[in-house]
Amino acid sequence: MQKVPVVSIIDDDESVRTATQCLVRSLGLKTRTFASAEEFLLSPYVTETSCVIADVQMAKMSGLELQSRLRACGNDLPMIFITAFPDERLKVRALEDGAVGFLSKPFDGQVLIDCLSKALTASRTE
Repeated sequence: MQKVPVVSIIDDDESVRTATQCLVRSLGLKTRTFASAEEFLLSPYVTETSCVIADVQMAKMSGLELQSRLRACGNDLPMIFITAFPDERLKVRALEDGAVGFLSKPFDGQVLIDCLSKALTASRTE
């Protein structure tokens, strides 16, 4: 039996977390939600996560800082970024560092689904 992928959703906006969680669950995937990058890093769920969807701008640690921290520890989790403040330089940096997607809020659900499909396919082949 194949293990159901777990998608961790990290955003300091509860309504975005909830909406994103509903979309991801509708695809038959498991979800974990976190209000901050720190909460995610301190959780026991980092190792079971198959993909991360993270807000770029959060209070203490940004999504890009989370990506750097994970990479520094040798964790190459596929990451999809969402942001209310699109910045081309940040997008380029995130994608160069291996992000699967960089979406502007409000984002099209199908675009997120396509990014998730790409991320989960890549994580299964590694």
